[in-house]
Amino acid sequence: MDALFPTAARVAAIAPFQVMEVQTAARALAAAGRDIVHMEIGEPDFPTPGPVLAAAQAALAKGDIHYTSALGLPALREAIARHYADRFGVSMAPERIVVTAGSSAALLLVMALLVDRDDAILMADPSYPCNRNFVRVVEGEALGVPVGADTGYQLTADLVDRHWTPRTRGVLLASPSNPTGTMVMPDEMRSIADAVARRGGRLIVDEIYLGLSYAGAPRSALELVGPHAAELFVVSSFSKYFNMTGWRLGWVVAPERHVRDLEKLAQNLYICPATVSQRAALACFEPATTALLEERRQAFQARRDALVPALRALGFGIPVTPTGGFFVYADSSRFSADSQRFCREALEGCGVAFTPGIDFGRHRASEHVRFAYTIDAARLALGVERLGAWLAGRAG
Repeated sequence: MDALFPTAARVAAIAPFQVMEVQTAARALAAAGRDIVHMEIGEPDFPTPGPVLAAAQAALAKGDIHYTSALGLPALREAIARHYADRFGVSMAPERIVVTAGSSAALLLVMALLVDRDDAILMADPSYPCNRNFVRVVEGEALGVPVGADTGYQLTADLVDRHWTPRTRGVLLASPSNPTGTMVMPDEMRSIADAVARRGGRLIVDEIYLGLSYAGAPRSALELVGPHAAELFVVSSFSKYFNMTGWRLGWVVAPERHVRDLEKLAQNLYICPATVSQRAALACFEPATTALLEERRQAFQARRDALVPALRALGFGIPVTPTGGFFVYADSSRFSADSQRFCREALEGCGVAFTPGIDFGRHRASEHVRFAYTIDAARLALGVERLGAWLAGRAG
């Protein structure tokens, strides 16, 4: 039947998203009566903030839920621009902001804009798996550059220079990164921007987790790259810091001359972002919401501060403490040379779900796992306790 009705080659080239596979297996065990500690999924456990829900309810009651511009509500674009000024000290023209159907849509739009068939985009290995697939779906190639603790699991200007090829179109950074929780340091961000500009490439920076920073006030790449800021693409989201995962809303800051082309792509790919989500998101920038979000950021930091030393005590290698997001990328080679099997056995053996490193690239992927501290402190402690007892039993 497959020979008669073949699918596009890109489908075979795109691997399953392992975190979702783990979540499916974990939910099946839970449905069968097992208590599962979920440390696999990168979704905040906090509910959508009350003011955001109230804004959505008011919009629904009014009934004005029609298509918006593909670029997003003007009021929301202006609010995001003010957010950059208030939070990051960056003067931003609202005309540069394109509101999207989640940050995934933002990344897909940027790749569709920049990448032709067989063009290449450099990114760190390990990195978020969907980023590779956004490049693949537009017939480009994601070139993963192996990185480790010596560079904070991030690209450097030297690595960009050494791995650039005639086919390379640009560089995609994530700061903070999923899965490592590490950030590109300010001086290195400037050096990478210089290196990309020298080669006539484009720099895209994923700042989805920037609001969840634990090493001083967060700084956007738009502030750091100096004269290159006008040519920078910055992707962000309402999902993680703002706790709006299911609302599917994000944005991209783009060079002004590319906004019209991004608008055309958005019009054709998904018409516009969800209107009720946009009206709800306007409340993200109200003082009551930002105060609540800061409390939640501090809670995430406290979870990190408890989880990292606890995992180290169990024997996981964590050479770099994450400084953002809500993930810990841990060396599990002491316990297994097969991270996928190790995660499956841990889930079945002690009811703790976490993600194999093979989701995030190839570089030492079978020797690493990712833990998400997106559950409360008591559940995290229970997960560590169960995992420790199970590991001790395995060793015995």
